[in-house]
Amino acid sequence: MDAYDKGSDARRGQDGEADAAETAAPEADGAPEAAGAREAADVPEVAVVPEAAGTAEVAGAPETVGAADAAGAVRPAPPGTAQPAAPRTGVAALSPRYQVGAVVALAVVAVAVCAHIGMVFLHLAPSNTLTKQHGDVVDEWVFPEFEQNWKLFAPNPLQQNVSVQVRAEVSTADGEIRTTGWYDLSAEDGRAIDGNPLPSHTQQNELRRAWDFFVASHDSDDRPVGLRGTLSETYLRRIALLRLDRDGAAGPGGVVERVQYRSRTTNVEPPPWSGEKVSDRPTVRELPWWSVSAETRGAKSGQTGQAAREGGAA
Repeated sequence: MDAYDKGSDARRGQDGEADAAETAAPEADGAPEAAGAREAADVPEVAVVPEAAGTAEVAGAPETVGAADAAGAVRPAPPGTAQPAAPRTGVAALSPRYQVGAVVALAVVAVAVCAHIGMVFLHLAPSNTLTKQHGDVVDEWVFPEFEQNWKLFAPNPLQQNVSVQVRAEVSTADGEIRTTGWYDLSAEDGRAIDGNPLPSHTQQNELRRAWDFFVASHDSDDRPVGLRGTLSETYLRRIALLRLDRDGAAGPGGVVERVQYRSRTTNVEPPPWSGEKVSDRPTVRELPWWSVSAETRGAKSGQTGQAAREGGAA
């Protein structure tokens, strides 16, 4: 029995040692992890640079994380976290009501631009069905602000110098009638433009466009063609009165009764290499005398009161 018992104890001891070894084996395998955990637990006592913030979080050391945050470290966003939307700019930043208003305004501008381009195209295009039926509408839209022509691209562009001159018949203060000399209005505009870096639109185009308007709306006998011909005459009369008044043509107490225009046209001399021959003799076109009404004189001198009312009645 004793031997059996001893043997039995021996077998149990061997078995117990084997069981203990098997039980200790997992502990031995996990020993490094436990050691690492103990080392990580001691991390709060060690100064950690900001780059170690991620390690501190994994080790669960709040002191280290606080030090990293205080150092200005930026934590990367966890995977799957939605990024903040970029701020909206332009029309997208407006409220829906203002967005609708902006869209409507843009649509109106686009339609207006397309209509304008279409009108100008019809004005410049050869005669067609639309211009024959709606030519008056096109002309009302284009003239006078948007008038276009092909002179710059014509096979024979304008190659002449046109000088517009005017003179007046004046009743003096003592009741006499005298005729002034010719005032070269084109030369006056040329002197005002010469050397002026920013000449006015009036100095450059008023007289020239008025004369072109007159020539285009009158026949070779200086008779107006349609209502535009009469309008061009009125325009030229007013320009003449304004210029004569500025030059003091009437004199003290004098009144301009009639005005007369003439044009002096000379050909531009061609370059020597062209071999072209043109006449150097000027062509003079003299218009008839135009009577100046009291209404036109009042508009010219800026009179007010009784004189202006009398002019309006006349």
